Amino acid sequence: MALLDVDDLSVTFGRRGQRAVHAVDGVCFSVDAGEVVGLVGESGCGKSVTSLAIMGLLPKQPGLRIGGKAVFDGTDLLQLDDRARRDVRGRDVAMIFQDPLSSLNPVIPIGIQVTEVLTRHRGMKGDAATKEAADLLDRVGIPDPRRRLKEYPHQLSGGMRQRALIAMAVACRPRLLIADEPTTALDVTIQAQILELLKDLVHSSGTALVMITHDLGVVAGMCDTINVLYGGRVVETARRRPLFREPRHPYTVGLLSSVPRLDAGRGERLNPIPGSVRDLLPWPEGCAFAPRCSRREDACVGEPPELVLTHEGRSYRCVNPAPVGPPSAAARQAGAATGAVPAPREEEKP
Repeated sequence: MALLDVDDLSVTFGRRGQRAVHAVDGVCFSVDAGEVVGLVGESGCGKSVTSLAIMGLLPKQPGLRIGGKAVFDGTDLLQLDDRARRDVRGRDVAMIFQDPLSSLNPVIPIGIQVTEVLTRHRGMKGDAATKEAADLLDRVGIPDPRRRLKEYPHQLSGGMRQRALIAMAVACRPRLLIADEPTTALDVTIQAQILELLKDLVHSSGTALVMITHDLGVVAGMCDTINVLYGGRVVETARRRPLFREPRHPYTVGLLSSVPRLDAGRGERLNPIPGSVRDLLPWPEGCAFAPRCSRREDACVGEPPELVLTHEGRSYRCVNPAPVGPPSAAARQAGAATGAVPAPREEEKP
């Protein structure tokens, strides 16, 4: 049994007099202990809402409807009351948020914010909590941690604030960690350091990691299994190598083809996906990606495409998928640009 099993998760926002918005529509994926699973897609595809629903952090408001299951170690997180959810959140399941400046309280020193987690879930107080907080900051690479405990978030750089959030998330050694675009707005050097830190945490503690990102370079270097989201649904799921070697869904192909290449010639234009995530069909009326798809045909409209399962254990939701065969030039270029490993030899398993 998977450590986290998300089944038919749906999140709908309704407003009086307006059509309901299905931000998440039947999302299914699972995460094993020590596994890194990616949720990939453009902004607006439902990645962050999925994570907030699992964590129970969506604001309670009229018209919000959450359905499906998110079973963590045999317990459905969606069915817990607020008190039980607070006991699990931070102790067994933790989250690294996208924007550290808005996630940290600007008027409370970093030390108090870190020790609060230790006090709430591990019962530590006083000097013991302060010492553990300093050790956590040191472990995530923040220099002079004793001094940093007394500083406020605005006194730290963006990379340090992100490291402080990671320290808070791992303070209780959670079994599941959700990272919502943890490298956004950081320069490439700090991005590499943060990703290496997350890798070390997963390998040293066996923590399961859900990595939410739109950066295929992060996917290539971090994830074991990748779920591509569009319009609130998972449109393709595959292991890392098969996905980069032979993407099947046209949206996945478009994401790979739009990656900038280091070996591109001067003046060579990028190949972006036309349109935006707003240009979509409701899933009951066909494939949501159809208005932007270069492989669209009549069968793409009228009813939603069925999920196709292959003998390799991968799946995709498309009636006219990209052909199977040698990797296209775009896929090879994207794999090289993102650092994905080359296609394995015949004796290697994906």
